[in-house]
Amino acid sequence: MAHQIYPAIADGILGGGVYALMAVGLTLIFGVLDIINVAQGILVVVGGYLSYVLSVHLHIDLFLGLLITVPAMFVLGLAIHTLVIRPLRGAERTSMSLLACFAVAIIAEGALYWIFGPNVVTLTASYVRSSIKVAGFYISDIYLYCFALAVAAVAVIYLLLYRTRFGRAVRATMQDATAARLIGIDVNRVAALTFGIGVAVTAAGGMAYGATSGGFSPNSGYDLISRLLAIIILGGLGSIGGALAAAVFMITVESVVDIWSPNWAVAVFYAALVIVLTVRPSGLFGRREVRAQ
Repeated sequence: MAHQIYPAIADGILGGGVYALMAVGLTLIFGVLDIINVAQGILVVVGGYLSYVLSVHLHIDLFLGLLITVPAMFVLGLAIHTLVIRPLRGAERTSMSLLACFAVAIIAEGALYWIFGPNVVTLTASYVRSSIKVAGFYISDIYLYCFALAVAAVAVIYLLLYRTRFGRAVRATMQDATAARLIGIDVNRVAALTFGIGVAVTAAGGMAYGATSGGFSPNSGYDLISRLLAIIILGGLGSIGGALAAAVFMITVESVVDIWSPNWAVAVFYAALVIVLTVRPSGLFGRREVRAQ
C-alpha cells in the first residue's frame, strides 16, 4: 500500500500548487473588495485558452507565454472592475457584485463557445509529457514546474503586500476602507489594481490547469469555481498563504482517498472542508474580523 500512498501524497502536494495558482487571486480580491468573484473559474479557463492560442498558433512556450497572458488578464481585470464592479453602490453592493460577476462568467463562457467551440483542448509541451523518478515512482515535470510557479506567485504577492507602499495601501483598505480614505488613500484605485492583479494570476493558473488536467473546455469553469471557493474558505478568506496551504491539504486528501475509492474522493474533498470549519470557523489562517465583514 505504501507504494501507492507516497505517489498519491506527492501528486496531491504538487497538484495543490496548481489549484493555489487559481485560488490566490480569488482570496486577494475578497480581502480588498469584500466580494466573491464567482467569475474566477471561467477567467482561469480564459487564461488557459490564451496559452493555447499562443502555444498552438504562435508556437510560444507555455511559460514564456505568461509574459503575454499575465498582462493581458491584468488589463481584462481592470476592465471588469471599471465597467462592472465599480459602478455598484449602496448597501446591496456585495450581493449585487455576485450577480454581476456571474453575468461576467456567462458572457465569458458564451464568448469562448463562439470562438473555440465546445470541444476539449489540451496544452502540450515536451515537459508536459516527461517525468523524473523520485524514490521509486515518477513525477511529471510539469507538476514540479507549476508548483514552483505557485510558490513564486505567492511569494511575489506577499512581498507586494508587505514590502511596498502599494501593499500598505492595500492592507489599510482591507482593514478599514473609510479610514483609508481619510488618510488620503485612493481606495478606488487600490481596488481596481487589486482586482486586476487577482485576475492576472488566473493566467498562470489557467496555463497550469490546462497543462495538468488533461484538457479543458468553455464549461470547465463550473467545477473550478466550486473547488476554488472551498479552498479559500478553508484557508481563510483573504489569506494568501492560507490559499496555498488549503489547496495542498485538500488536493492531497482527495488524492489519497482516490486510492481506495475514486467515487468518494470528491466527496471527501468537501467533507474535509466541513470538518475543519467545524473546529476552526475562520479557516486555517483566517481572522475572525475578516469573515465577519
